Amino acid sequence: MFKSFPFKLFLYICVNINYIKMENQQEKTFTQEEVDAKKEDMLKFYTESLTYLEAQLKYETILMNIDEVRFKRAQFQIQYAMMMAPPEEEENNEEETRVNPETSQRRLKKQ
Repeated sequence: MFKSFPFKLFLYICVNINYIKMENQQEKTFTQEEVDAKKEDMLKFYTESLTYLEAQLKYETILMNIDEVRFKRAQFQIQYAMMMAPPEEEENNEEETRVNPETSQRRLKKQ
């Protein structure tokens, strides 16, 4: 029923957490054979998990590269649009035209 790897990983972690809780409560000492068997089980689990993690790393790396290329393309499009756009008129030109009619009517003071 539950054959997906993430679910198996979740169950394994839950079992280990419960096992650690029980171990702390019982204060049981393990024989060297039990410790070696547990180490072997853990090594086997992590070795089997490596293929899935490597596949995920490859997938995430490819996604990151795609996002990076999309960002660069958008940046180039923005720069091109800014180059092709007509220059904006500055507000100073508008202010000068307002001031110029007044300055043309100015008269010098008579002495």
